[in-house]
Amino acid sequence: MNLLNILSFILLANTILANINLKEQVISLNGYWKFEIGDDLDYAKVEYADHDWEEIYVPSSWEDEGFPDYDGYAWYRIHFSIPGKFRGEELYLNLGPIDDVDETFLNGELISYMGSFPPDYYTQAHYERLYHIPSSAINYGKENVLAIRVYDQSGIGGIVGGENGIYTLENFLNCELEIKGPWKFKTGDEIDWKNELFNDSDWDKVEIPSKWCYLGLKDYDGFAWYRKKVFVGEEYEDENLILVLGKIDDMDETFINGHRIGGTGNLNIKTEQINLDHNSHTQLRAYYIPKNILQFNKENTIAIRVYDGVTYGGIVEGPIGITTREKYQSYKKFEKNNFINFIKKIFD
Repeated sequence: MNLLNILSFILLANTILANINLKEQVISLNGYWKFEIGDDLDYAKVEYADHDWEEIYVPSSWEDEGFPDYDGYAWYRIHFSIPGKFRGEELYLNLGPIDDVDETFLNGELISYMGSFPPDYYTQAHYERLYHIPSSAINYGKENVLAIRVYDQSGIGGIVGGENGIYTLENFLNCELEIKGPWKFKTGDEIDWKNELFNDSDWDKVEIPSKWCYLGLKDYDGFAWYRKKVFVGEEYEDENLILVLGKIDDMDETFINGHRIGGTGNLNIKTEQINLDHNSHTQLRAYYIPKNILQFNKENTIAIRVYDGVTYGGIVEGPIGITTREKYQSYKKFEKNNFINFIKKIFD
């Protein structure tokens, strides 16, 4: 396989894997959006009046929609509703590839981004945008406003491909004990924050999964901690339990009742000693919970120390909860079969 074929394979792998678990389309976003060239962060606001903007079809390059040879900033906006029956579901926004850079806002809040705007420009034009939507950002059964800031350096620009829409996921792992947000959250790093009896009453409350950019920390790189108390009933005393924390960007150490149960990445105590693992953010965090550290029929304290080195940060994607070893094995088998089928699709 030559270099061109390898690069084509990588791009195709990214496209298919980004969509491999998409299941039900909650709402299609293919169609006409409001569109305005130029750049003004007020365009992200829910109350901004976009009624006199141009209309443009998505997906397509804006060159094909009446803006030939335009390079620079532009904004897209669309209004839609999500039925209340999807409350509690893990929802994802699929925007296909965007040429070149984007910031995506839902109801005025930045939920995700790819690439970097000038002056530190870099493109991610070939990558599918598949963004987790924090449930707290959604107005269920009411109007929602999606606003996307796009920058194009050269060539075609805009939301150029894909089955754009909001989706649920296929065979999402339903944990016996769901521990999604709210959690306690604090930036900084003190090892005492792992302790069961530490007083976190003055910490912020945040929903997970969500990226730090949604918390107003887009440019923050460094340490932060999450804490949550979880009641584990005596009916789980004879089970082998797994703590599932979805995907974390970039590295973590995870504690229950002050005891370290696992971690991903080479995360040492001193910041200057950190060896950033640039692949760690792609790994599903799942840690076996030793029975001798759990308190059954009582509350247990989960503390997660996170370090982000570049771009996103935080506990960014589910599933998040405590599940049995048997259910976790079944979930991993499903994921493995999906990947095998993907490889067959490439080479058949």
